[in-house]
Amino acid sequence: MLTVHHLGKSQSERIVWLCEELAIPYELKLYERDRVTLLAPPEYKALHPTQAAPVIFDGDLVLAESGAIMEYIIAKFGRGRFTVPADHPDYPQYLYWFHAANGTILPSLGRNMLMGMLNLTADNPRVAALRARLERHLQMVEARLGEAPYFAGQEFTAADIIMVFCLTTMRYFMPVNLTPFPNILAYLQRISERPAYRRAMAKGDPGMALLLT
Repeated sequence: MLTVHHLGKSQSERIVWLCEELAIPYELKLYERDRVTLLAPPEYKALHPTQAAPVIFDGDLVLAESGAIMEYIIAKFGRGRFTVPADHPDYPQYLYWFHAANGTILPSLGRNMLMGMLNLTADNPRVAALRARLERHLQMVEARLGEAPYFAGQEFTAADIIMVFCLTTMRYFMPVNLTPFPNILAYLQRISERPAYRRAMAKGDPGMALLLT
C-alpha cells in the first residue's frame, strides 16, 4: 500500500490532499516538527537523503519532491485525473502554475522568510528587492485568479493542489497579508469548500487553523 509520510505544517499536505481527492487507499504516518527548531524530527530525516517533506513509500520505492510525487501518484493510481491533456487549450497554464509553485512562488516566500530572520532593515536593498519580487508574484497570482476560477482554467487540477500550500500553510513561516488580493481570497474560499481538502487537513494537521483569509 502507498504510505504517505506527512510532516506537520509542510508541503506533504499536498500529497495527503491529492490522495483524498483521488479517493485512493493509502496509509498516513504523521510526524511533528521539533518544538524548538521547527525542523523535521530525526525519524523523518532518516526516510530520505533530502531529509525533507514530503516522502512516500510504495513497495520498495522511496520517493521525495512534492511535484514528482504528485505526478507519480496521478499516473499510477489516478489514471491522469486532475491533469490537463497536452492538446487542451489550458495545458500551458496548467504546466506553468504546476511548476511555478515550487520553482518561483515558494522560493520567493522562503527567501523573504530568511531575510526576516536576519533582522535587516526594510530599506536594505536586498530586502527591498526580494519584497518587490514577492509582490510581483502575488500580483501575477491575483491576475490569474481574476481570469479563471482555478489556476489551469475552469476546472480544479493538480496545479491547485500544489499552489495552495504557498498561499496558506506557508504563511505560518512567512506571513503575508492577503487583504489586497480579493481574487486570491475568493479562490481560497472555493478551495475551503472542497470536502477532500477539509478531510486531508483534518487528518494531516488536526487542530491547525487553516489560513484561508
